[in-house]
Formats: sequence, C-alpha cells, structure tokens
Amino acid sequence: MNQIVRPALVLFVLLSALTGFLYPLAVTGTAKAVFPEQAAGSLIVRDGKAVGSTLIGQNFSDPAHFWGRPSATAPMAYNAGASGGSNQGPLNPALVDAVKGRVEALRAADPGNTVPVPVDLVTASASGLDPHISVAAARYQAARVAREHKLPVDRVEQLINEQTERPLLGFLGEARVNVLALNIALDALAPAP
Repeated sequence: MNQIVRPALVLFVLLSALTGFLYPLAVTGTAKAVFPEQAAGSLIVRDGKAVGSTLIGQNFSDPAHFWGRPSATAPMAYNAGASGGSNQGPLNPALVDAVKGRVEALRAADPGNTVPVPVDLVTASASGLDPHISVAAARYQAARVAREHKLPVDRVEQLINEQTERPLLGFLGEARVNVLALNIALDALAPAP
C-alpha cells in the first residue's frame, strides 16, 4: 500500500506546486513584462485616483455624459464579479419590457431626438460589462450631450470621431467607442455642469 500512496502523494504535491504556483507565477510575470498596462487592469488614473478601467463598462446615467450599454449583471450594474448576460431570448417578455423601458428612458432624456435608437443602447452584451458602444450609439447621444455641456454638436461629433477605435488590422470587428474614455475627454473639453 505504501508503494502506491507515497508516489501518488509526491506526484500530487509536485503537480499542485507546478499548476497552482509556478505556472500562474510565470504567466503573471510574463504578462507584467510584456503587457504591463493590461496586466494591471487597464486602469485609467486621474489625479492619482483610479476612475475606471478601459475593459469594464460603467454606469453613466446623467444626461451630460454618454451612456454605455446596459448591464445585466447582478446585484448591481457592471459588477465584474458577476459577469454574464441575462440569457433572455428575443421573444422573452421580460427582455421586451426591459428594452421598451430603456427606449423610453432615452427618449425622455432627449425628447427631440426622433432617430431610431441603436440596439446596443437598449440591450446588454453577453458579459454585461462591455465598455464600448457603436459609433452610431455615440452619435445618437451627441445632441443631448452637446446641449448639456453647452457645446456645438459638431464639436461633440468631432470628439466622437477622435475617440473612435478602428477595427483591429482594419477589418477585424467594428469601429467602436470606449464610453469612459469618451466621457473623460468630454469633461476635459468642457466639464459637466
């Protein structure tokens, strides 16, 4: 029995050290050396204080800022510890009601805007944490944000263009706008009232 148990325990300890300590240490060390910003969470720091991450959406709800995609995480929006979608299909009455409510909130925040609401402003992403919106979603909000900041709409649209991230290698994915980065650039241009 000792001939079986001892090698099994030695192998267990060795594999535990390898997979539970050495491998994670090597991966973390490599990430910090090669991609230091990403390994640290891609944090955006202002005045010595972390204000967010470029990788996780935030809940902007005041009309003076751009709004991101809704979050389906619980118990609070954009909860990185509970990443996941709502798993509601397009025929689910709860999803239909949620989308109607989100459309009404967007219309109430900008009653003069009669342009169709971009889908990414009323539906959550699969992770519930998406920090990006489409360029169309940013432009949809431009008039409201410009009015709240007392800026020309053209200047806000120029800011959207400046903050637009192009597809990877020019063809992978779609152009998108990071909402936190856009709002920070907006506040640098004209602080919120």
